[in-house]
Amino acid sequence: MNKFRNIKVCSLFFLLFASVTTQAQDNVIDEVVWVVGDEAILKSDVESERLNAQYEGKKFDGDPYCIIPEQLAIQKLFLHQAAIDSIEVSEQQVINQVDQRSNWLIDQIGSKEKVEEYYNKTSSQIREMLRENIRDGLTVQEMQKKIIGEIKITPSDVRRYFKDLPQDSIPFIPTQVEVQIITREPKIPQEEIDRVKKTLRDYTDQINAGTISFSLLARLYSEDEASRRNGGELPFMGKAELVPEYANVAFNLQDPKKVSKIVESEFGYHIIQLIEKRGDRVKTRHILLKPKVEEKDIEASLARLDSISDDIRNQKFTFDDAAVLSQDKDTRNNHGLMANPGSGTAKFEMQQLAQVSQEIAKTVEGLQIGEISKPFTMVNSKGKEVCAIVKLKSRINGHKATMSEDYQRLKSIVQEKKSSEKIEKWIKDKQQHTYVRINDKWKKCDFKYPGWISN
Repeated sequence: MNKFRNIKVCSLFFLLFASVTTQAQDNVIDEVVWVVGDEAILKSDVESERLNAQYEGKKFDGDPYCIIPEQLAIQKLFLHQAAIDSIEVSEQQVINQVDQRSNWLIDQIGSKEKVEEYYNKTSSQIREMLRENIRDGLTVQEMQKKIIGEIKITPSDVRRYFKDLPQDSIPFIPTQVEVQIITREPKIPQEEIDRVKKTLRDYTDQINAGTISFSLLARLYSEDEASRRNGGELPFMGKAELVPEYANVAFNLQDPKKVSKIVESEFGYHIIQLIEKRGDRVKTRHILLKPKVEEKDIEASLARLDSISDDIRNQKFTFDDAAVLSQDKDTRNNHGLMANPGSGTAKFEMQQLAQVSQEIAKTVEGLQIGEISKPFTMVNSKGKEVCAIVKLKSRINGHKATMSEDYQRLKSIVQEKKSSEKIEKWIKDKQQHTYVRINDKWKKCDFKYPGWISN
């Protein structure tokens, strides 16, 4: 039987989103299949994990009835140690993740009512089960961080690792690019802004008159796709997590029955309703409307960018200089150089760039180093249609890793390897000092950690 290979130990046990008992489990005859310390693992626990993984499309590299109990057993080892070490996680962090998971379930299944029907439980019962499992998952994370501690990786560590790697094990680094960008937002006519504001005032009047609820209007008309299906509801958030204009109004709301004044932000125009305040965090719902851009204004912005790119090609100024004209505040003060949110560097693999913007990735793919694109339209991270030109600053073609070009990537691999080794050693040591009993019918497995069964 295959072992569950190629799964990072540090991420195996963050079971933040699992363990919700489904209606199908009502037919399972329960029994204790493992005992770890004084904690039992039930057949229903295993079946719950299997069904949840099946729903989410997760694959197991081996028999799930072997892999899942071992994962649950290891999770119990971490939780037991966390209790001894008095490791706790923030209740607010747990609530935030419960909100996110609940919203995800509603988005996937279709409505709150359908989620209740699918799981055969009330919303409050589902949230309580999610809260318990998410708290356990976050506690495991914190325990693992403590076990790993601070790992210092020196250049000699990386060189030694790289030197000892067989040629066929040297990691392949996909093609990476550095991209500069200049964007222009098409002008919005005042008449269009007035139309949006009037619409939001009409919504406010309807809500105040009691003819329709805020949440229903949000479901019908809000242009914030992330919150629309949940009636415009956002999770508990602190001021730093919200754009300033929204935060200033949201945190000053006192009456949940009242609707805020119209708020303008970089996303568009909002009206906001308070749901609940907890300390320095607030839960709100909102309706977002975005003014529509007319074709003539898009054409004007494209023409302006075309003129700028011609001036750069004619060496009137450089792309770096022209970047100060960009309306992309995240890049204009860095000569237009885009930053990879995943790595914090300016290098993007093409797949990573496509996750930021399909339009940019498609445009960059056809450019030579130093070449400036023709103007094009795209939707930015705020959901607005903007016009842009990009320059391919550099391209490093796909290659096997080298110390000179890929030191940081290799350093991360070494750090991850040492972290995994620490976790594995801790698990094996903990096994030796923990009472474990496995039901005879569940022993015939090729476990990742064979020490569960004493000879």
